[in-house]
Amino acid sequence: MLIRTGYDIRFETETPTPMMALLSIHPSRHHDLRTTHRIVATPDVPMFDYQDSFGNTVTRFTVPPGGLNLSCDIVVQDSGLPDPVNADAVQHRVEDLPEEVLIFLLGSRYCETDRLLETAWSLFGGVEPGWKRVQAICDYTHDRIEFGYHHARASKTAWDAHNERAGVCRDFAHLAITLSRCMNIPARYCTGYLGDIGIPPVDAPMDFSAWFEVYLGGAWHTFDARHNKPRIGRIPMARGRDATDAALTTAFGQARLTRFEVHTDEVQSI
Repeated sequence: MLIRTGYDIRFETETPTPMMALLSIHPSRHHDLRTTHRIVATPDVPMFDYQDSFGNTVTRFTVPPGGLNLSCDIVVQDSGLPDPVNADAVQHRVEDLPEEVLIFLLGSRYCETDRLLETAWSLFGGVEPGWKRVQAICDYTHDRIEFGYHHARASKTAWDAHNERAGVCRDFAHLAITLSRCMNIPARYCTGYLGDIGIPPVDAPMDFSAWFEVYLGGAWHTFDARHNKPRIGRIPMARGRDATDAALTTAFGQARLTRFEVHTDEVQSI
């Protein structure tokens, strides 16, 4: 399957404003690119990339006075298969986990494990460890939170989403991540493209999506508490502890987002 995806974004500012962006597809999918991956800036400004501690590609640039357009249009090869399901994936004892995944057991900016620990154990302590436990967490999160863009708030945490029972895809991910970590399951935040492929048409503007991954059976596995079912055509851009590490853009100053268009569609040829 070929998926054409990309974006057209504009920021406006009165003064030069440094910015970081995680708007490239994740390096783990570079081998699937069928066209050149390039972020186009208008007006043209110096841009350079580095790889952060989570393996994401970060692009640095400065938005000039007046504003800046960022756009990208790529074609990616995809298997066309839904997210894999491995119901036999086991939960590791904490003492057996690799050191590099331990950070994904800890509380973080949007994932307050200390505040939800008692709730998590009361809800999932009796569920079989492993895949079934994570699926139970997804089921609970999916039923607990009402999705709606009007519920979005940059400061909303997992604790807030749990209490308010409303949010957007990142809030579903944050709550499920927090509950997983409370149950000693390493969990990390993911953001990227997820088109409406293999599902009935959706009457809503395309957007980036957020989901999460858990470490079971010696590997990372994809879960999506908002949609709560395997989906086709998931293309990651960034991973981290939560949305702090995987923010699509971070401005060091005042920059207004005045245009935001995302496209993700199956195509038959390049």
